[in-house]
Amino acid sequence: MDNGNGTCCNKGDSGYGDGRTREFHGTVLAFLKTWGDPPPHFARRGRTICIVSKEHFDVVVLGAGPGGYVAAIRAAQLGKKVAVIEKQYWGGVCLNVGCIPSKALIKNAEVASIFNHEAKTFGIKGDVEFDYTDAHKRSRQVSQKIVGGVHYLMKKNKIQEINGLGSFKDAKTIEITEGDDKGKTVTFDDCIIATGAVVRTLPGIELSENVVSYEEQILNPEAPEKMVIVGAGAIGMEFAYVLSNYGVDVTVIEYQDRVLPNEDKDVSKEIAKAYKKLGVKLLTGHATTEVRDNGDTVEVDVKKNGSDKTETLKADRVMISVGFAPRTEGYGLENTGVELTDRGAIAIDERMRTNVDHIYAIGDVTAKLQLAHVAEAQGIIAAETIAGAETLEIEDYMMTPRATFCNPQVASMGYTEEQAKEKWPDRDIKVATFPFTANGKAVGLAETAGFGKLVADAEFGEILGAHLVGANVSELLPEVVLAQRFDLTAGEIARSIHIHPTLSEVLKEVAHGVEGHMINL
Repeated sequence: MDNGNGTCCNKGDSGYGDGRTREFHGTVLAFLKTWGDPPPHFARRGRTICIVSKEHFDVVVLGAGPGGYVAAIRAAQLGKKVAVIEKQYWGGVCLNVGCIPSKALIKNAEVASIFNHEAKTFGIKGDVEFDYTDAHKRSRQVSQKIVGGVHYLMKKNKIQEINGLGSFKDAKTIEITEGDDKGKTVTFDDCIIATGAVVRTLPGIELSENVVSYEEQILNPEAPEKMVIVGAGAIGMEFAYVLSNYGVDVTVIEYQDRVLPNEDKDVSKEIAKAYKKLGVKLLTGHATTEVRDNGDTVEVDVKKNGSDKTETLKADRVMISVGFAPRTEGYGLENTGVELTDRGAIAIDERMRTNVDHIYAIGDVTAKLQLAHVAEAQGIIAAETIAGAETLEIEDYMMTPRATFCNPQVASMGYTEEQAKEKWPDRDIKVATFPFTANGKAVGLAETAGFGKLVADAEFGEILGAHLVGANVSELLPEVVLAQRFDLTAGEIARSIHIHPTLSEVLKEVAHGVEGHMINL
């Protein structure tokens, strides 16, 4: 029997829709006699009170990753009644099995690297053992702490958490089809889709017990003896750094002719040099043609590009890290009328609006730039647009900062030297590079690997790109991002006083270099 609020509620039925019943009878009558009519979220039928599972919100966010939970908070700050639906990972991949736990592992690996490779430099004597299981345990503790912070923020901002898989019944309604809140239905004025992405793999290659994605790898407390990583992007190279510093024999296979193929060529060369010192084998310009999990070992067939000869590698575990695809299936998106791009991503405008005027999309599902900080920025824009508040659009995704947290770190934004010269053949493109070997702070830290590189327009000083390799360079790059965003020139960066001694002086030097008067080189 329909109770008028979208749920079936018979006598003695709790309304949960899973067969549970509650025989209230006289207890209910006593409750009503004492307290009067039941609150709005209860429906009375005879002597039975039924929990009504439909609720309306100003904004519903589908997905609690970095973009989703940030969007929810901003919408709540702007006075909206907000709910967030999440099936598995509050805080998303980033906080649970990505950015955060991996950085904890990398820190442990950096400490191990000092003992393994620089003990004499720092006056360290004696034998030291490293336990990957303990490092892994710390990474899980770090993740749990940060995830707990997300739940705190939801409560602080009076955002309702809904646990389960949300599926669109239509463009205004989402039903929870799996999870703790299964059977609940929510309606909304506006919805923000923040469903993230799914792992890509290679044709003919399936994941198994010993052929894993980043998720299985980061959740595994045991390090293998031999590891093959397919894909030399940020994720592959970060895991290679961690595992190699714990004594794992690591081989990285990359189809492109260099590691970190989306970075400036000089960056790729510097990282390849550093990894070879670690003992990591790099097979660039190689295609992975087949992977066979035999139970006790995994065989990987590779071919050098342009060759018919197949080489077979053996390992205890293989990690596939060849990218992500937008998550657009499994939650009824087809019931909304939302359009996709040719790449299978949700199509959005500069305010994160889809073609359905009350539905927005942010983060990896838009495939604009699949990075957590991009999702956060998009989430704020979407929330402010919904609330009619002033916002600041992302002018150019090309100028968004990105980083690879290996050691030395990589941080970059904008155009590489090659891209800039190809895009603007008639402009005078000026490039300046300054090594960390000439930076006093880096020498003192014994962190002299890497450099800063600035790409700019020679005539006007317009910043076109920045590419950094070195210690903690991800902390340096925002200075250049801010300057570019608000039209500061290379000369103005050069004339900004930088603290001495700091690693950031590298930025001052490359800015001087673009102007034609580098000081300390």
